[in-house]
Amino acid sequence: MTQKQFQATIRELKTLKLGMYNTDFLLTWERSDEEIKAVVLVAELFKEMHKAGISIRSFDTGLAISIFRDKSTRTRFSFASAVNALGLGLSELDEEKSQIAHGETVRETATMISFLTETIGIRDDMFLGEGNKYMREVGAAIQEGFEKGVLHRRPSVVNLQCDVDHPTQALADLMQLKSHFGSLEGLRGKNIAMTWAYSPSYGKPLSVPQGIIGLMTRFGMNVSLAYPKGYDLIRDVIEVAKKNASRNGGSFKIVDSMEEAFKSADVVYPKSWAPYQVMQRRTALLRKSDKAGLVELEKECLANNARYKTWECDERRMGLTSKGSALYMHCLPADISGVSCTEGEVSKDVFERYRLATYAEAGFKPFVIAAIIFLTRIDKPVQALKELANKKKTTYHG
Repeated sequence: MTQKQFQATIRELKTLKLGMYNTDFLLTWERSDEEIKAVVLVAELFKEMHKAGISIRSFDTGLAISIFRDKSTRTRFSFASAVNALGLGLSELDEEKSQIAHGETVRETATMISFLTETIGIRDDMFLGEGNKYMREVGAAIQEGFEKGVLHRRPSVVNLQCDVDHPTQALADLMQLKSHFGSLEGLRGKNIAMTWAYSPSYGKPLSVPQGIIGLMTRFGMNVSLAYPKGYDLIRDVIEVAKKNASRNGGSFKIVDSMEEAFKSADVVYPKSWAPYQVMQRRTALLRKSDKAGLVELEKECLANNARYKTWECDERRMGLTSKGSALYMHCLPADISGVSCTEGEVSKDVFERYRLATYAEAGFKPFVIAAIIFLTRIDKPVQALKELANKKKTTYHG
């Protein structure tokens, strides 16, 4: 990024009305259009500064706490990379090795880990109706501690994936689309197919497709959501997507055919998820610690998934897309037929053709997370960005 481009970005940031300082980032649709654009702009600046070897270190001290209640590779290391780049120390909270295992309350734990902490990243996506709720409980406890003077500073809570949304993934996807089409304005009128795809596993969260339909409908895109009967998403998120599309000039529709969604699509996002009703049942069984019931539910769900093995992103379906060359997207890891499984979400040939593009897509996430932390923890972000650029402190020597 040239100095001229940097100054242009700074000028654009100055025009945006932001209210992110001392707040949490939990759902993209709770944030204004200007705040979403600010995250993208700051993430782009950080990416270019890192590429040029310029430090984005914004803190001299402070902790970043991560709480992962589910497995993670990309998001775990993206969070670790982001907080390290910003100058924070990382500490992962292992709930099994903490007093939480002995009954310590969420309110108490949240306060105890926040004394010199700047941000808390949480992944809690396995239990429908619980993950986002837990994040809000943590945020409320921190807010109380800050308002009552127990905490000197107010750490931000960042959603690293919950049962409702996966905002850092959706924003990384948005950056990939902006890079591909040239601008956010360039997304207007483009067709994106968010489709269910077969997976030989069950219980995948709903939050990735919900994040896509909840965000991309804000940019004038024509969003087609496709899934077999019974694989519904959370009704409230569907309503968000409908309202966004109506307000922003795009469209949103639900179809029951992968082919219909792929037809003339500029972007395809084939990704498996569990049926809404199944996720509700699983949460109830987990609450009761009903291991036998969970085993039976898994058998039932795998059998149901197997009815739709033909829901695969293959060359034939890609041929239905705009000019036969739609952009393929995935949050990774994808279930690749003949590679990671016998039959899966995407054929080996299609995935290999877009493999590096999906890696580039994932590569936006550390900068998205860094941007969110920066904007929720830095009171005067534009001034701080100018100071970072003027220092031009290098991160490495080549």
